[in-house]
Amino acid sequence: MTIEAVSAGSGMRILVVEDEALIALELECLLDDLGYVTVGVACTSAEAIAMGLSTAPDVALVDIHLVDGPTGVEVARALSADPRTTVVFMTANAKRIPEDFAGAFGVIAKPYSERVVASTLDYVAGCRSGRRPLQDTPDGFLLAPVH
Repeated sequence: MTIEAVSAGSGMRILVVEDEALIALELECLLDDLGYVTVGVACTSAEAIAMGLSTAPDVALVDIHLVDGPTGVEVARALSADPRTTVVFMTANAKRIPEDFAGAFGVIAKPYSERVVASTLDYVAGCRSGRRPLQDTPDGFLLAPVH
């Protein structure tokens, strides 16, 4: 990762919405290593929406299937309603994502690599800051269609 990539996302606040404890912990450690701040980890839709509303994260990484079922789409709709939060799905269930992506910016397919997460978050940080990303959409990341 370049120095510019690290500085672009430094301090970006991220909510992890994931019901698999080991995946959530691994992701939290990766985010910390990359210089991001994890504002919380939620494993149900109600928990995720409440945390999103109370912390207003910069980015929410949202799995489709949570403890309470395939409710990640509802979470994405709720969190993306706040213009301060960019939602990115992280799922092996991409077929469950509606055509409008429920307001999400895009999707990282599981299983994912650390490189894909790092480059996607750098890309998102660049878009959020208003600067044109230096790269095309990262490999392993599918941008939501523009409607």
